[in-house]
Parts: sequence; structure tokens; C-alpha cells
Amino acid sequence: MQVVVLSAEDVARLLPMPACIAVMRDALAALARGKALVPLRMVMRMPDGSGFLGVMPGHLSADGDHKGALGMKAVSVFPGNASRGIDTHQGAVLLFEADTGRLSALMDGATITAIRTAAVSGVATDLLARRDATELALLGAGIQARTHLEAIASIRPLRTVRIWSRNLEHARALVAEQKGRYNFGIEAVATAEAAVRGADIVTTVTASPEPVLQRAWLKEGAHVNAVGSSIPTTREIDTATMAAARLFVDRRESALNEAGDLLIPIREGAVKPDHIRAELGQVIIGEDPGRRSAGELTLFKSLGLAVEDVAAAAFVAQRARETGVGQTVTL
Repeated sequence: MQVVVLSAEDVARLLPMPACIAVMRDALAALARGKALVPLRMVMRMPDGSGFLGVMPGHLSADGDHKGALGMKAVSVFPGNASRGIDTHQGAVLLFEADTGRLSALMDGATITAIRTAAVSGVATDLLARRDATELALLGAGIQARTHLEAIASIRPLRTVRIWSRNLEHARALVAEQKGRYNFGIEAVATAEAAVRGADIVTTVTASPEPVLQRAWLKEGAHVNAVGSSIPTTREIDTATMAAARLFVDRRESALNEAGDLLIPIREGAVKPDHIRAELGQVIIGEDPGRRSAGELTLFKSLGLAVEDVAAAAFVAQRARETGVGQTVTL
């Protein structure tokens, strides 16, 4: 059995952000049309609470020019890695032939996760943020902050970006690293409030177990991408923001089982499960209008889906075959 093995560098080279945004839009539309299988992820938590290992299988049916895809991601999330200078997300994506089930590709999962997560937020921002949005607040300064800056800059004409981190030096380092890549201003700020005040788009990409965003800071008509929390017991968004926002998710079932940003306000009695207005895919295919007015507060709660990993991996594998990138091994 011939298997293509692709490194983190290979994946980054083969999966440019604009292409991944288009792939994610197609994958979410396929999910909304019933053309994808996405079981809830199986999660094994470490006994000491230091992290967890998740297994996420997914399948995309063949549709038109798309051949279909079958695969899974095994990912570990260890928030303590950030203090060690290591990505908090580690893992691998396995891609199988959709018609035979034979393993066809193995690739770095952290890079897939970093790029496709930001690409989905790019899709959400394109669908839900005001067209005249030009100011971005990034809460968090890790890998996801880097890729989210790239994603959002590719779909809105940004003029100002403010970055906050609980460690101000991390925010300053990210600014120094990124400011030469863009023709708009990027600055580090000392508080989350300073970053958020006046921002049209707010993206939270922290490992914080408690809210880092407060409703009082948000301007009228803002859009929020809530990305960092992916388990029921942690959240980045305060209850008042969640209750006030028109809420969109990648998938209802996942949000109602895994999203602490939503589940904690539900437990508090502030909102009900039907607070979710629509999945992103439903907005893409026209079943929901998305943003309804310039003054509306919109919020996308991101959890990440296996169908996103599988769609991204299928795209990467196809490009690898076309360009000869990667190593082929016999198993």
C-alpha cells in the first residue's frame, strides 16, 4: 500500500489561506445539504486535567466535480504547551480512499488545524461581518492568532488590528513578526478592553478557561468569532454577549455537546438551546439570511469539525500528487 506522507511544511505550502477558505465554504455547504457524515468527536481527557486526545472521523460524499473524501484526525490539545513555546494542538490527519477504505495519505494535523480553523472563521466573517468592517481585535497571540489575521485580512479591507495577550510580550512579538506582511496598522495593547473597543470584528483565540470578552466593550454591529474554547467547562465569551448575539455555529449537535461558551449560559438559564440561529452551511446555501441589519451583534462559535479536516486533507493530497510534494512510503 502506497501512502503519501506530508510534513507541516508540506501542508503549509499546499494549503494557502484563500484556497482553504473556498474549500471550507464548500465543505460546510455539503454538510448543510446532507452530503457529509460527522460523528461527535470521541474525547479522552488526561487524568491530571492537563489536556485531552480527540478522535474525529468524517466523510464527504462525491458531488459534481468533487470525488468525495474519507478520513480522520487524531488531535491532542494541551493548553500548557503555550508556556513551553509549543503549539497547544498536535496531531495527524489520515486520509483513506473513499471507495476502498485504503489508507492513502498521512499528514501533519496541527498545520491542517491551524489553517482550516482560521479559514472557517474567514467564511463566518465574510458571511456575518459588516461589509464596511475595517478594525479587527485579536484576543490571543498564538498560532491561531497568526492564521486568523491572515484569513480575516483576505476577506475584509482591514485598516487597523489590535492584539492582546495575557502576556503582553507575546502580543508584541506577534506584531513584530507580522507587521511587515500587511499594509495596515498592527499594534499590541495592554488590555482586552483596549483591543475590543471600536473593533468591527473580534476574534478570541485564547486558552483561557474564563471569559476574556465582555458585552460592554462591543460596538454596535460588531461580529465575534469565538474560537479558543472547545470543551463544555471553559469559555471565552461572557453570558451577556452570548445572550445578546445572533448566534451561528459550525454544527448544532457539536455546539450543544461541546461548547462551554454556549453551555454555561444555558446552565445559568440565560439562553436556551434554540438560541442557535443557524449553522454556517445553512447561511451559505441560503436557508438563513445571516446578518439582518447593520446594527446587529453576530457571533460565530467555532468548534472545528472532522469534515473540515477531511476536506482540507483531500485538497492537500490532490495538490501533493499534482506537484510531487511529500514522501511516498510503502506500508
